[in-house]
Amino acid sequence: MSNCIIEVSDVKRSYKTEVGLIHKKKKEVEALKGISFSVNKGEIFGLLGPNGAGKTTMIKILTTMLIPTSGKVSVMGLDPVTEHMQLRPHINFILGGERNLYWRLSAYDNLAYFSDLYKVPQHEQKQRINDLLELVGLQDVANQKVETFSKGMKQRLQIARGLVNKPEILFLDEPSIGLDPVSARKLREILRQLNDSGTTILLTTHYMYEADELCDRIAFIDKGQLIAIDTPQNLKKRTDQISIIECKIIGVEVRKLDALAALPSIQHVQVEHRDYFMNIRLHTNEPQSVIPFIYELMKDEEIIDLSITKPSLEDVYVSIIGGK
Repeated sequence: MSNCIIEVSDVKRSYKTEVGLIHKKKKEVEALKGISFSVNKGEIFGLLGPNGAGKTTMIKILTTMLIPTSGKVSVMGLDPVTEHMQLRPHINFILGGERNLYWRLSAYDNLAYFSDLYKVPQHEQKQRINDLLELVGLQDVANQKVETFSKGMKQRLQIARGLVNKPEILFLDEPSIGLDPVSARKLREILRQLNDSGTTILLTTHYMYEADELCDRIAFIDKGQLIAIDTPQNLKKRTDQISIIECKIIGVEVRKLDALAALPSIQHVQVEHRDYFMNIRLHTNEPQSVIPFIYELMKDEEIIDLSITKPSLEDVYVSIIGGK
C-alpha cells in the first residue's frame, strides 16, 4: 500500500493578464509548467523558491482554492477539484502574517468561531479550544482581544485556528514571515510537536534554516518548474566540491568586489552590508588559490575575519536557483 498522501502529476496552471499602460495587450502567464511530486504521510515537506516561483499557486491547488489548467492532483486519495467537499474537513491552510483572524474578538472567540465553521460539535469545542490555546502557549491570554497581541502571538493563534478541525494535513504558506527569532523558534517547536503527533505538514518558506531544521524532504521550485527534490542532507551533498569563504572586511571598494566576482573559480558572490563592515560569502571549488588573492586584493583594507565552511542549505539554494 502506497504511503503517499499527496500526489501531483504534471500540473500546469496558467492565467491571462494585461500588460502595457496605453495599448494594453493580453498575455498568458504560466505559473506552473508541469510540476510532479509526492508527499508521504507523516512527512514535513518543504516547497522552496523565489517570489513568483509558483509555490503559493501550488498550495492553493492542493487546498481546493484553485483549479489547475491541466494535470492530476490527489490529496488523501481525493481530487481537490471534483471532491473538494469531502476533502476540506480533513485539511487546513495557514497563511503567514496576520490575516484570517478577527482582531476585535478574543483568542478564545476566534477559535470558537472557526470551530463553528468546521462544524465541531458544541460539546467538544470548549475542551478542544483550551487544548489548542495551551499547545500554542496562549492559555493565559485566551480572553484578550487579538488586536492587543504581538505578531508572534497572532501567528501562534493562526496555528491554533488551523487545527480546530484536527486536520490530517496542514498547509502553511510562509508561516514565520516577519517573526522575531524567539517567536520563530516557538513556531518551529509547535510544528515539530504537531508532526510528532502524526500531522502531515507541507510548508513554503524563504528561511533556509527553518527548512533545513524542519523538513524531511525539500523541493526547489523556480519559474513554475521543479528544479530539485531530496532530503536536506542529500541536497547539501550536491555541493560537496564547493567551499564557502566568508570574510568580514571594512571599507571595500565596488571595483574590488567586481574583481572577486570575475575570478573563474568563483561561482557566486554574496555581499551583506553590516554596521561597519561588509560580510562577503564566496562559493568556490579552489579556496587555496582564492584566499591569497583576497589578501593581496584587500591589502589596503582591514580584514577582521576570514573562514572556510561547508555549504549550508541556503548555499545549495543559491547554487541551484541563483547565479553569479
